[in-house]
Amino acid sequence: MTIKDRDVNSGTLPRTQMTQGHQESTGAERLEGQTGALLHTQVMSLNVGPQHPSTHGVLRLVVDMDGEYVVKVTPHMGYLHTGFEKTFEHRTYQQGVTYAPRTDYLHCFGHELAYVLSAEKLLQAEVPERATTVRVILHELGRIHSHLVFVGTGLLDLGALTPFFYAFREKEALVDLFEAATGYRMNQGYFRVGGLSRDIPEDWPAQVAKFIDGFERGVDEYETLFAQNPIFLDRAKGVGVIPRDVAIDLGLTGPNLRASGVALDHRKANPYCGYETYDFDVPVSQAGDSLARFQLRLMEFRESAKIVRQALKRLTPGPVKDPNRKISLPPRHELETSMEAVIHHFKLVTEGFHPPVGEVYVPTESARGEVGYYIVSDGGSMPYRVKIRAPSFVNLQALEYACVGGQFADLITILATIDPVLGDVDR
Repeated sequence: MTIKDRDVNSGTLPRTQMTQGHQESTGAERLEGQTGALLHTQVMSLNVGPQHPSTHGVLRLVVDMDGEYVVKVTPHMGYLHTGFEKTFEHRTYQQGVTYAPRTDYLHCFGHELAYVLSAEKLLQAEVPERATTVRVILHELGRIHSHLVFVGTGLLDLGALTPFFYAFREKEALVDLFEAATGYRMNQGYFRVGGLSRDIPEDWPAQVAKFIDGFERGVDEYETLFAQNPIFLDRAKGVGVIPRDVAIDLGLTGPNLRASGVALDHRKANPYCGYETYDFDVPVSQAGDSLARFQLRLMEFRESAKIVRQALKRLTPGPVKDPNRKISLPPRHELETSMEAVIHHFKLVTEGFHPPVGEVYVPTESARGEVGYYIVSDGGSMPYRVKIRAPSFVNLQALEYACVGGQFADLITILATIDPVLGDVDR
């Protein structure tokens, strides 16, 4: 079968049809003109991953190549299947907080928040204002943390080493803040159904404000380093275009959707944690290419910093747990003087609470798009069913559409800008 005769329905296309405006003759046509003979070629299938660093370690892509051009991409998942959804169904509601952040280990607080909001909706829990404000701060700092890793490792995939060190400079400062507040640098498990596990340190808000001041200067440096770099622009501009209608049809969310011109952000569309009271913008681009997906995350840096500044001004002293002793553990000092507190503590630790029968879903906006936990309760102390709506799994659908017709090097760029986290996929 020749390149020109290849069947369109087989999933492979002639190179002249794969790229818009690409008029260069194929190798077979050039050879035919020189020798009078037609070179018979065949598609080559390459395995990219699961160990390849650009595939995040545990994603395998089977790539069909016509020379340097991609004609088909088949993602193979399952190398990191953790079974979190099933594990949730064998743990109490409060214990589930341990597993939520491990689903997206770059924006841990995004999954933590989505999970506890669903459980709280089921319970009709009352979350104190201070706890809600701290959640907003950590949610946005987590978004910044995820985007920093995106910028650093994404450009590393393209061969740019310097931005990696700059991005990780701020990333390390951030995880120091996470450790100061929660005790852990990642997979924090800090939120609780009804509030927080404990209050933040007294000097922590001042440390966050100091970080934000330096971080905004860092964003200027990132833009100087690569946003105007001609090599980066050649690698990203016009590469992996996902049109608006395709993005909607595929169910994309988050920066990948907004880069294609759809201004959907659940912090605005379906507000939670009082986001409707914060002043921030939703960056949108109409280009839909890899460059737009990079630039959009840079713009989101500034919007998240703006939200954190507003939240810091709202922090007022107060409780950080639902006062209902059937939901939240009593303070430790009460255990020394109150038998009732001891009983509540014993029941919550050994058995947990019993939400009413029902089902809930609360959409939230993580660094990668819509995260939601669909929880079904049968009245027991453990969920009857948990289904995670994770953005990376859905966003990965766009990979083949964006890659077919491009060169192999473009595939790495596109995968980096889609920014999947495999814990978000193999859950």
